[in-house]
Amino acid sequence: MTAETKWTAADVPSQEGRVAIITGSNTGIGYEAAKVLAERGAHVVLAVRDTAKGRAAVERITAAAPHAELTVRELDLTSLDSIRRASDELRADFSRIDLLINNAGVMMTPKGTTKDGFELQFGTNHLGHFALTGQLLDSLLPVEGSRVVTISSGGHRFGKVNFDDLQSERGYNRVTAYGQSKLANLLFTYELNRRLTAKGAPTIAVAAHPGGSSTELTRNLWPAVRQPVELLWGLMAQSAEMGALPTLRAAVDPDVRGGQYFGPDGLGEQRGHPKLVQSNGRSHDEAVQRRLWTVSEQLTGVTFPV
Repeated sequence: MTAETKWTAADVPSQEGRVAIITGSNTGIGYEAAKVLAERGAHVVLAVRDTAKGRAAVERITAAAPHAELTVRELDLTSLDSIRRASDELRADFSRIDLLINNAGVMMTPKGTTKDGFELQFGTNHLGHFALTGQLLDSLLPVEGSRVVTISSGGHRFGKVNFDDLQSERGYNRVTAYGQSKLANLLFTYELNRRLTAKGAPTIAVAAHPGGSSTELTRNLWPAVRQPVELLWGLMAQSAEMGALPTLRAAVDPDVRGGQYFGPDGLGEQRGHPKLVQSNGRSHDEAVQRRLWTVSEQLTGVTFPV
């Protein structure tokens, strides 16, 4: 592929015989990624909080691709118990996992906590996926070409991991908390990939971000600004189909290497076709990566086989 070539869904190779688990895949970029992978022959598991919405998503996909193999599994990333149950079911149902796409997320929510008492954005976006990945990794490790793809955001650039107040108990700012959670996604990806490499595993960890995509994430903005922001966003943002392309490229492009990060190629990485992009310096701080890993293991009670 030349540097000038625009990567599209048409570049997704056959996924026959592969199993892909995608969190939050009943809507937005997760749905679009699930649709493309299922159309290419993967058995796609929609791991979603609302199984009725998951089944509706399956119906939409199978209407266009009648032979698609799809499964819905209940997964609430705000509950370590739910994550544990879902992981147990998935390991029992599938002898191998080729792709784990950590896609689900919340953005700029009012102050709240998960069922385990974690700040809602950090708990859902980072700790929930950390726990899920740790409990499924054994099913990926023997599989040649397997990948863990975690979805971050340009919002990581205004994030900083505040180890003195990880749960925002002393003060809550929804923008700062979101940035922290998205930075954590990248810190996790890079540390996980380094551990996989050290183990000599065939599994790699990769990250992606969708740019400015038309999804439901703006639903948690302040009521006073939500309508004008959504109006402006609707004019500027690209479609969810385009927003899913960095995820898909990170998941299936044979040229991808562990520890890479993909996003749109347009101005400010807001729109366009997926390309290799760079995250900020904070995301590459290995001391912070290791510290966050240790703290995440302590908080979730999940340890990794790497």
